[in-house]
Amino acid sequence: MNADPLAGLSDWHLPDPVGWWPLAPGWWALLLLVVAALATLLFWLRRRRGRRAAPRAALARLAELREDLTRDGDTRRFVAEVSRLLRRMALARFPRERVAGLSGRDWLRFLDATGGEGAFGEGPGRALVEVSFSGRVSEGADPDALVRAAERWVRFNSERTS
Repeated sequence: MNADPLAGLSDWHLPDPVGWWPLAPGWWALLLLVVAALATLLFWLRRRRGRRAAPRAALARLAELREDLTRDGDTRRFVAEVSRLLRRMALARFPRERVAGLSGRDWLRFLDATGGEGAFGEGPGRALVEVSFSGRVSEGADPDALVRAAERWVRFNSERTS
């Protein structure tokens, strides 16, 4: 007879290490959440960049117009171009029904009400209406003040909607 009954037992062994694959359901949920957050962030950044493209282009165009004015001195063409630029920017930012039919004093009141702070109806922005109705600009028109008012309006409306 055997004296040691435990001598026939084999030694104990460790289980195999747990692998990283396949992932547990909690990790799949976390991965899905991270992908959704990144997609949302990317969508938001692209949309924000698109919204800021128009104001950037408008400010660059105002700078070009100012340089053109100093080069050729055609104030009438300068004021007409600034007016066109503001109209395009307004159409990009506000409903077409609200902007498209405006002219004269109504147009200036709209510009003042949407960030012009009185610079269009009572300030240098009056030149916008003078050019559109009479085809000329009064002697007292200040192109630099008009550009500053237009830049302030563009910046105000780009910050407001972004």
